[in-house]
Amino acid sequence: MKPRSIVTAALAAAVLAPVATRMTAQAQSIEAAEKLVSADRIRDLDKYISDDKFEGRYPGSAGGNAAAAFIAAEFAKAGLKPMGDNGTFLQQVNFVSMKVKPAETIAVLKPAHGEAAPLQFGDDYTISDEQLHAHETVDAPIVFVGYGATAPEYQWDDYAGVDVKGKVILCIVGDPPSNDPKFFMGDALTYYGRWTYKFEHAAKMGAIGALIIHRTDLASYGWNVVQNSNTGEKTYLRDDANPRLKAASWVQLEVARKIFAMSGLDLDKEFDAAGKRGFKAVELPVHFQATVSSTVKPFQSPNVVGGLPGNGAPDQAVLYTAHYDHLGVDPSVPGPDKIFNGAADNGTGVAMLIEMAHAWGDATKHGLKLPHSVLFSAVTAEEQGLLGSEYLGQHTPIPSAQIALDINVDMLLPLGVQQEVNVNGAQRTTFYPQVEATAKRFGLAIVPDPRPSAGSYYRSDHFSLSRLGIPAFSIDSGTLYEGHDHAWGIAKEKAFNEHDYHNVTDNFDPTWDFRGDANIARFGMDLGWQVIHLPHTIEWLHGDEFEAARLKSEGR
Repeated sequence: MKPRSIVTAALAAAVLAPVATRMTAQAQSIEAAEKLVSADRIRDLDKYISDDKFEGRYPGSAGGNAAAAFIAAEFAKAGLKPMGDNGTFLQQVNFVSMKVKPAETIAVLKPAHGEAAPLQFGDDYTISDEQLHAHETVDAPIVFVGYGATAPEYQWDDYAGVDVKGKVILCIVGDPPSNDPKFFMGDALTYYGRWTYKFEHAAKMGAIGALIIHRTDLASYGWNVVQNSNTGEKTYLRDDANPRLKAASWVQLEVARKIFAMSGLDLDKEFDAAGKRGFKAVELPVHFQATVSSTVKPFQSPNVVGGLPGNGAPDQAVLYTAHYDHLGVDPSVPGPDKIFNGAADNGTGVAMLIEMAHAWGDATKHGLKLPHSVLFSAVTAEEQGLLGSEYLGQHTPIPSAQIALDINVDMLLPLGVQQEVNVNGAQRTTFYPQVEATAKRFGLAIVPDPRPSAGSYYRSDHFSLSRLGIPAFSIDSGTLYEGHDHAWGIAKEKAFNEHDYHNVTDNFDPTWDFRGDANIARFGMDLGWQVIHLPHTIEWLHGDEFEAARLKSEGR
């Protein structure tokens, strides 16, 4: 394995080239820098960051803070400029964790006429107080708002003609049904269909509570996922200025059927009407009454942020991100291993991020000129709901309009040399032709999102940037690897997801082959090099759901 201090002959030659050949030489130098990316170093970094001493890198824990300190030290060695708080690499984020007390939390459906129907926490509903109070009460009428979406680009507004201030909205999970890619992107889930949007938009419209109706086929996951995700400890950004709900709830389909029956309505007919143009929201003669008691605990956990400044103004930076947090330690897990080490998720992404930082840094130390900045951030609290990246998006190290693209890496299984790549979301930007050409040059066939209806685009850190208007996507692997067929890759992915994903068994494996991860890192560097040399900044395609946010950030 070559030490980083050794600079290739190609890199040295490039930086000493005459001015007349500078552009060609500079291009050669970034190619030489890409060659400095080492699979062995990525392996070593992954092994180190997933060691037991980091205690599963849980946000706010000693192990999580130690991991952030290690990444910051690596950024410094790479020659990055600190872009966190007070001249450091650390951008401290204030969080509040909350856990509902089931014995002290009650909810009831109370119709205008007839008997009240008590609900069973966990079995019938889940609830969280997003306003971060230890004790909260709600007693308000329920308003059925269909899919709970206001989507001007599709001429759709479920809140038209109804006032939900001080009330509790009831809505359906997912998007209005569509087979037309120009209408809510057909069978692909948009952000309007995500539960996070429905809670956020309800609060923005003045509601104090929201009940999302779960249906397995529309959600793409069962009630058990909702139950497991919402009855344990949840984490929120403490200083988020956006409006929040007193009662952010999910309800079982049969609970929704009961609400409609209490109102003299039929659930199936209401679902059908909600999916068609002309739907009108309606206030129901039923109140949602709830008392929510929670254990509240504030804590801090940092993002790690650094960069290599460019010379151009206004800036047109590329940002690389990867989350470093994982699930920590759980003493209740059966067996001797209690630590969720997260070697694949996301030790791989952290290792690739650090290695790219070193490669870019080595190149600039030896004369590579950057027309625009190259930024790096290892973000925290991804497993808690993309919260670290959300904070980063709200507090970008340079104005968000000057970040041309975010490239995210999250859990690339080290199974060998990938021959496929998934860049879901890139096709929604003006940069996609360059992505296609670069993938071809790297021997990577671009494959589509295998489950568009599950909305995978909205479940990794790049989304926190895209929702604020910054073009962003993750680089993910397909299932075809050198020397193997698709069946082999599918079987490997399936085995990991069923046995190791979010499990204490996601440990470093000495048999892992990191050559593909190194190649993906080079691919990401090459894309970044092109980003900072584009004559115009990258934009969302016209009509995309994030176009308006981009135009707003640019003052248009």
